[in-house]
Amino acid sequence: MSFGQGGPQSQWDPWKPNSQQQPWSDGDTRTPDWAALAEASETRNKRRRLLLVGGGALATVAIGAAVAVAVVSANGDSEASGNPSSQLPSTADIPSASGTDPSFAPTSAPPPLDPKDFIATKSKDTAPLGAQILFPGTQLTMGETVYKKGPTADTTKCASAVNDQGTLGKILTANDCTRLLRVTYLKDGAAVTVGVAVFDTEAQATKAKGQADDKSVIASLAGGGVKPFCNAALCRTTTNSYGRYAYFTVAGFFNGKDVTTKDTQVFQIGDDLAEFTFRQIRRRGEAQASAAANE
Repeated sequence: MSFGQGGPQSQWDPWKPNSQQQPWSDGDTRTPDWAALAEASETRNKRRRLLLVGGGALATVAIGAAVAVAVVSANGDSEASGNPSSQLPSTADIPSASGTDPSFAPTSAPPPLDPKDFIATKSKDTAPLGAQILFPGTQLTMGETVYKKGPTADTTKCASAVNDQGTLGKILTANDCTRLLRVTYLKDGAAVTVGVAVFDTEAQATKAKGQADDKSVIASLAGGGVKPFCNAALCRTTTNSYGRYAYFTVAGFFNGKDVTTKDTQVFQIGDDLAEFTFRQIRRRGEAQASAAANE
């Protein structure tokens, strides 16, 4: 006797849409395999979790890519968001904000010329020289005091322009003085004569100054309305040097009065003219140094 088997019985799948559980027939005495069903259910649950995790990771990657593109677009031009990251310029291709710093070749300025060098030797001190050049004008103002300029003199025989009773003539001759310039200034009955001795070198002028003593006196210069002075009376004298020039002053009264330490008028006129002589010699060096620097 044969029994019809019919079609295969449908399996109930709790996760499959429209799947229905078939009632067990009385003739089917088999017990459902609960362990197998539980294992199948667990497998499906794991698959769902993997799908959810994988989908979340893909979403995160997509969001990160969108943020990166947005940053590039915000910092770049309007086309930056359409370029993949592999087409962005490398760091070496991006110019720095400051660009290339300028470079300059090292330079060194020449040292400034020393004005004293131009009045230290005859070979460098070549500017015109004379009493009217060194002592220009008809008067001299020092501070608030004005001195009237008197006569001038210029000689190459240095010993002829000194006091015959003193030691200055021998000193100038021994150190090879080549020229002696003199000028007289006066004010209110007092007068001063400045004598500038010229040497070939600074060493000669310095030596002459060092050898001078209280008897080394320049001859006063009178004439042109200026009365003789300091021929017999005691007068105040000074000695100094700068560069190749030694300069001397003799100051006193026209009336023949001896000068004492109380006669500040005589001291002032002597000091003022010694200071002015130093400035004029220094200016001579400055002018020549400036001219040489501009050549």
